[in-house]
Amino acid sequence: MGQKVHPFGFRLGPLNTWKSRWFASNPSLYKKQAIEDHSLREYLHQRLRQAGLTQVIIERSINTVTVIVHVSRPGVVIGRGGANLEQLKKDVIKKLNLKEDSKSTKVEIKVEEEKNPDIQAQLILNRLMDQLEHRYPHRRAVSQALEKAIAAGAKGIKIILSGRINGAEIGRTEKFTLGSVPTQTLRADIDYAEKPALTKSGYVGIKVYVYKGEKQTS
Repeated sequence: MGQKVHPFGFRLGPLNTWKSRWFASNPSLYKKQAIEDHSLREYLHQRLRQAGLTQVIIERSINTVTVIVHVSRPGVVIGRGGANLEQLKKDVIKKLNLKEDSKSTKVEIKVEEEKNPDIQAQLILNRLMDQLEHRYPHRRAVSQALEKAIAAGAKGIKIILSGRINGAEIGRTEKFTLGSVPTQTLRADIDYAEKPALTKSGYVGIKVYVYKGEKQTS
């Protein structure tokens, strides 16, 4: 049975860069900050799902924590007059156990817009999860996602479903591919996301690979 490598981690360094960018002065601080980053990412993915969140980048300096969120609908995050953004900033400060009037550590939130949401693996995954949980036919849902991604400019897309698909008695794995997805090529810019959909019959695992073309390695 083949052991698959995470497409992002496989290209970390020559093609991709880290999503948490900071340096810890001692091991205990590293552990604390790594756990904070993980819990903050989970919170933001749940909180900003309606805004089409694709990734969260966290940068830390001596007295500043900068959170960069990539979303397809930035207006939902910012809100009227920036009200939603201010509330989100307060919630992040609370999540990191900081004081709002603290002069030692400041929190900044930057919002980056995703120009082409139809080729973002995380957004394709979220859409498939919603469709499977609402008992939408899985083949139709997957074929629509494949065609949309290719029409939006993706070079290739692969979707893998695993589990009791369509409520079957025995779990199985189904793979759907359109175009080419060269997972072993380091130059290939492959966006990847995975998460299970909780259907009435149980979990159905979903993996989405989107090949966006080749990039020049550093």
